[in-house]
Amino acid sequence: MDEPIEMVALAGNPNAGKTTLFNALTGSAAKVGNYAGVTVEVKRGHTHTPNGKKLEVVDLPGCYSLEGGSPDQELSRNVLIGTHEKVSKPDLVICVLDASNLERHLQLALEIIELNIPVVVALNMVDVAEKAGLRLDAVKLSEELGVPVVPLRADRGKGIVELKQAIRHPFPSPPDLSWEKGNEESRRAFGLATSELSARRPSAHTSTVSDKLDRVLLHPVLGWVFFIGIMFVLFWSIFSFSGVPMGWIESLQEFLVGQVEGAMGEGDLRDLITRGMIEGVGAVVIFLPQILMLFFFIGLLESSGYMARAAFLMDGLMAKVGLSGKAFLPLLSSYACAIPGIMATRTIDSAKERLVTIFVAPWMSCSARLPVYLLLVPMLLGGSEGGSLQALVFLGIYVVGTLTAFAVAKILRGRLGPDEVESHFLLELPPYRLPQWGYIFRHVLERGWAFLRKAGTVILAIMILLWAATTYPKLDSDDPAEVLAHTVVGRISHLIEPIVKPMGFDGRTGTAILTSFAAREVFVGSMAQLFQIEEADDEGETRSRIRQRMAAEKWPDGRPMFSPAAVISLLIFYIYALQCLPTTAVVAREAGSWKWAIGQFVFMTAFAAVASLVVYQLANLFSPG
Repeated sequence: MDEPIEMVALAGNPNAGKTTLFNALTGSAAKVGNYAGVTVEVKRGHTHTPNGKKLEVVDLPGCYSLEGGSPDQELSRNVLIGTHEKVSKPDLVICVLDASNLERHLQLALEIIELNIPVVVALNMVDVAEKAGLRLDAVKLSEELGVPVVPLRADRGKGIVELKQAIRHPFPSPPDLSWEKGNEESRRAFGLATSELSARRPSAHTSTVSDKLDRVLLHPVLGWVFFIGIMFVLFWSIFSFSGVPMGWIESLQEFLVGQVEGAMGEGDLRDLITRGMIEGVGAVVIFLPQILMLFFFIGLLESSGYMARAAFLMDGLMAKVGLSGKAFLPLLSSYACAIPGIMATRTIDSAKERLVTIFVAPWMSCSARLPVYLLLVPMLLGGSEGGSLQALVFLGIYVVGTLTAFAVAKILRGRLGPDEVESHFLLELPPYRLPQWGYIFRHVLERGWAFLRKAGTVILAIMILLWAATTYPKLDSDDPAEVLAHTVVGRISHLIEPIVKPMGFDGRTGTAILTSFAAREVFVGSMAQLFQIEEADDEGETRSRIRQRMAAEKWPDGRPMFSPAAVISLLIFYIYALQCLPTTAVVAREAGSWKWAIGQFVFMTAFAAVASLVVYQLANLFSPG
């Protein structure tokens, strides 16, 4: 009979390098960031001690104390005291401390030691402490705390062997100090440790590189200039550097279509494979490079330490709408994908603030909207792709969604009433660091693979169904318009056109919008099929053909169908509509209510429709036709 595997829990403050250590011990590639809330749930892995003992390693959410009321603090506390429903009480805790911030991090360490379970302290980032002039004595600290203390650099793998030696079986005994909250022994140990650390520590007047950078990046005026500049460079880079990998995808798509056409005779099956599957899915996959670059730059900002500074800048602004800086990372994460953003709200203490943040998070334009924006924005710019002007328009799109989210948050926050408990925003600014490239690239690859899985399942299924709906039932006619009108899609388009026409759309565009409620990315492929665009050898040329076809479409009275007013209306709809069923499911889980999730879906869809209608009608008043 196999011996049961014992469990080791990693606990520590945000930014202490806990997840980096988890990766070093287990070989996993969990996301590493420099802001509270990146780890929002328990991660599991396995490691082996030098004497061959296999251990389960659990990475708990980072928290400043076990006494807070946020879901991530409750999760960590419940696991450590053994009351969690799904995670057993750990046999040993590795308490990860930032060696350069021991005065703050020791408080959590003492709370964990008081639980009277075996503890090993991992004194991480000793290099940062030494560069700051802090002289460390791990032996002295171990004597004062009554537990083993192991100095290490988790990002370089230094000290990992020594840590594994410290946790080799049998585990160290619990500290023999009868510590209870507030007793003299606890206060003496904590006071002695922190006072000695303060006396080694260099003068408070010593200025570090991080301090010098923060004088500029956290300046009340210059800080915002740099923040906006960084966001502009981010978008400009996405459009400027993605051309080459997009060309590779175009070549692959062209190759696959040529292979199928060379191997099969004409017929519905070949048409399904080329038009419905390869070209339909390809119209979405072509945007993969831009999406990966967005995740790369967000990971770069997190890993370097700048993301915490952005949260600090945003705290004052967010306070004006009833939110705190704790809501910043969930909202910023939602620019990449709303699902992890919504999950990151677990770091927020106030239940009401958490609900408001969940409600408005999908209005942060996620990466799934990029294909739509990349198709429509050039139509407003005379067909040109890339460049600084397009980056400015994209920045404006994101600003519109963000400001609307803040306005709705303020209204909703007022209606929910005051907090049941006072919420505090505690933020630790980590030192600026060189990005951890390995973790960033692995995270980007994970997100890319998740996107490709979606393209190969949900999007592929929608494209096949859409192909069938635009093909059957068939009509023996030489007029493509008559043939399409006779199909299922043609009949659906005829039914919904009176509903969407006041927003500036015809029935085909309305149908493309309907298909994108399962996944926004399919809008481009749907438009190509519904407007019967012939695929070009070059994917960029195909997008150009879609725009040309849209620009040439006219209403029966001769007015252009996709006037600037109509294009803006369509953009507005996609900024606001909640077209992601997995997000709705996650909202129901995190909010603890399907009523909240359904209410959010209905409200955001109605808001998008009304906003689109108002924008189109107002735009037509100033520029008829």
